[in-house]
Amino acid sequence: MRRREFIALIGGAAVGWPLMAPAQGTLPVIGFIGIDVPDSSAGRLSGFREGLKETGFIEGQNVAIEYRWAAADYDRLPALAAEFVSRKVAVIFATALPTALAVKAATDTIPVVFVMGADPVELGLVASFNRPGGNLTGVSQLYGHLGGKRLELLHELVPTASLIGILSNPRNPNAESHLQDVQETATALGQQTLVCSVSTEAEIDAAFANLAQRQAGALLVADDPFFTHSHAQIIALAARRSLPAMYYAREFAAAGGLISYGSSARDSYREAGIYVGKILKGSMPADLPVIQPTKFELVINLKTAKALGLTIPPSLIARADEVIE
Repeated sequence: MRRREFIALIGGAAVGWPLMAPAQGTLPVIGFIGIDVPDSSAGRLSGFREGLKETGFIEGQNVAIEYRWAAADYDRLPALAAEFVSRKVAVIFATALPTALAVKAATDTIPVVFVMGADPVELGLVASFNRPGGNLTGVSQLYGHLGGKRLELLHELVPTASLIGILSNPRNPNAESHLQDVQETATALGQQTLVCSVSTEAEIDAAFANLAQRQAGALLVADDPFFTHSHAQIIALAARRSLPAMYYAREFAAAGGLISYGSSARDSYREAGIYVGKILKGSMPADLPVIQPTKFELVINLKTAKALGLTIPPSLIARADEVIE
């Protein structure tokens, strides 16, 4: 059974942020910048629309949503942000850290709601979690802060792995800090690791070949939108190389990955949808606290474990929020 629990710490949202609809008499427009592609975002999109509905907004009836998709190409983000700013949409929804950074650079007036795996305070996107200030607020999924915990779980799952590979995208602004957390845990565990820096599909192929040559016994995939976009390739290569892999989101395990640990992406998007609805009703982003999850999902795919010839320790099964068979 899956159990999700979020805390919002909603407090004293003030009325007064002006809606910037594109023209008199038209529906307010949400500018949705997707870091991925529509097919890979269906579950998250459903959560976003659910959150909007909870605040009284239904797409096509009393609000319009215009979608732009970056397909994990970070270079496209500034242009997508600039387009929505020039059109003066009512709210911009920024999926993932690179998107939020691009939108922040483009506007300090249009309200922005983000979903990201990083710490928005550390990266200067908001002043604090409780009082964001400025025109940005949203959901911090805390993906990056769980890197060490994921390594611990992977070490427990594959204790015989003398070397664990780590896929990391150096183009992500939070890559270095997230790697530091993982490597500190590896030192404490006495676990050898090999960081593979990848930012293209060809580099993913090369990384797996290198891991095979180095006889890595397991793989940790660091959180990054590019890896979400390339999940099918990564899962297929892990299966082909018989490499047990740990991921940061349930979507990987649901698509055939072995194990994942992280907050619910769908729930994060639902919370973001609620915030967008609140802003459309007049709340100010500066007064809407950044939401942090308090519940994290451990998901195990037993079918994949069987294909790998891997026995999942009963202690992990007992702690799992969801077991896929």
